[in-house]
Amino acid sequence: MGYRIVVVGATGNVGHEMLNILAEREFPVDEIAALASRKSLGTEVSFGDRTLKTTDLDTFDFTGWDMALFAVGSDATKKYAPKAAAAGCVVIDNSSLYRYDADVPLIVPEVNPQDVHGYAKKNIIANPNCSTAQMVVALKPLHDRATIKRVVVSTYQSVSGAGKEGMDELWDQTKSIYNPTDSKPPTKFTKQIAFNVIPHIDVFLDSGETKEEWKMVAETKKILDPKIKVTATCVRVPVFVGHSESINIEFENPLDADEARDILRESPGIMVIDKREDGGYVTPIECVGDYATFISRIRDDSTVENGINLWCVSDNLRKGAALNAVQIAELLGREVLKKG
Repeated sequence: MGYRIVVVGATGNVGHEMLNILAEREFPVDEIAALASRKSLGTEVSFGDRTLKTTDLDTFDFTGWDMALFAVGSDATKKYAPKAAAAGCVVIDNSSLYRYDADVPLIVPEVNPQDVHGYAKKNIIANPNCSTAQMVVALKPLHDRATIKRVVVSTYQSVSGAGKEGMDELWDQTKSIYNPTDSKPPTKFTKQIAFNVIPHIDVFLDSGETKEEWKMVAETKKILDPKIKVTATCVRVPVFVGHSESINIEFENPLDADEARDILRESPGIMVIDKREDGGYVTPIECVGDYATFISRIRDDSTVENGINLWCVSDNLRKGAALNAVQIAELLGREVLKKG
């Protein structure tokens, strides 16, 4: 006996990945529905060796369905997620709408699986921001061992984090560089993204932070530990898929790079590739399509007591979004619904 699953936003980048990963991981599905807005109605999407036709989100009845994986923006989520939840269908939401709601658990299954039982307050579970998800997977086992005091992170985030429009803009601008008569000024991003980096993701706040930077701080505290101090600088880079992060961690207790490496090698969801030689590390292009969060460049920070640096890379459409949502669905099924 399996589950009746809904994927909302099935024609987008993350929706496609949700369908792919549900099939790849052989999630116990009895029935699956691919929902989209009216403008995408009837579009065909793949689910394993099957082809699904999208149906209309606006008129869909969620009654009798077990889980709905939402891969749409906050505005659509605000309209449709409460309808699904009220109909008894558990919502796993990839937007930012519910992440900071005290009555909605924010979950990365390798980090805080116990929080899944809090779903019942609103019948909703939130998926974290892509840059936060991979970072807390790396931080959790180290925090358990030596208690993290402070984290300083700089991100190198791919354009797929801005959706299909972001990917198209990088592609079109890159081509236009070689064709002077075909200028492609920025529309999705604030400055040219081809052959450039932009230290600006999401809107600016009064503090001088961008909202993306604020998200990383707030979500890390909610998922991992409210006492951890976090400061972030988030940067968009001309990479299609895969977010990278340079993370500096300061601990309450002694922990050196060798022990940290050993701990991370044994931790769920992590692949350590850390050879101190040319190419002995992972770059974004190598992580595309993979489930793991990759850790490289683990080394002591001699400027602080009990400090290390590391390099963290993950496919943001997978662990940063679709994979984490499917893992939440697996966790919910295993711990609560127990049908599959």
